[in-house]
Amino acid sequence: MKKTLISLALAALASHAWAGNLQVLVVDKEGKPVADAVVIVVPVNKGAPKAALPSQVTITQEKMRFIPAVSVVAVGAKAAFVNNDPWEHHVRASAAGLAQFSTANSGGFELRIDGKPEGKPGKSVDGVFEKAGAVLLGCHVHGSMRGHVYVSESPWAVLTGADGIANVEQIPDGGAQVKVWHADQLLDIAPQQTSVSAADGKLTMQLSVVPRRRRV
Repeated sequence: MKKTLISLALAALASHAWAGNLQVLVVDKEGKPVADAVVIVVPVNKGAPKAALPSQVTITQEKMRFIPAVSVVAVGAKAAFVNNDPWEHHVRASAAGLAQFSTANSGGFELRIDGKPEGKPGKSVDGVFEKAGAVLLGCHVHGSMRGHVYVSESPWAVLTGADGIANVEQIPDGGAQVKVWHADQLLDIAPQQTSVSAADGKLTMQLSVVPRRRRV
């Protein structure tokens, strides 16, 4: 009986996925930090992230911009689009890439939002992101408006800050693939393989472009 209990305990320890943290620095072609890049980690072993990706997000249209410019959500997430401008906007959502704003077979959608009445809350409409991957947002009326949503199948997906760093926490111990997506990087850069352990890890990934300066 005692040997059985010991065997069960050892088996439980062997099947337990220890977790580690990984700090990823994303730089541009010139070696400068890149903000608003999405770092996606796909571990070999199963586990649970420190926090789940959002299943609901609010994206506002204000001063002819999408705010935030880039969002990271889970597959199936719902977005509330709020128009805070006094004029009409649209939301065109389609898979980001060379064939922009093609909703056919891309899981995209098109929505219309009335302008914000003076002294009242902005009008709102909802959309759902059903397919994994990068989604391009635009406005049918105002062609200069651009935004992006990255829909991730992996719950270990983090947006870089102004310092170009994404801290990905509680990744299962073992091998993992690290990918980076950025709106201005039209051709995907090669993913990197890394090993996650209890000791915090660091990794640098470089884009092949210098991102355009975002309008503020």
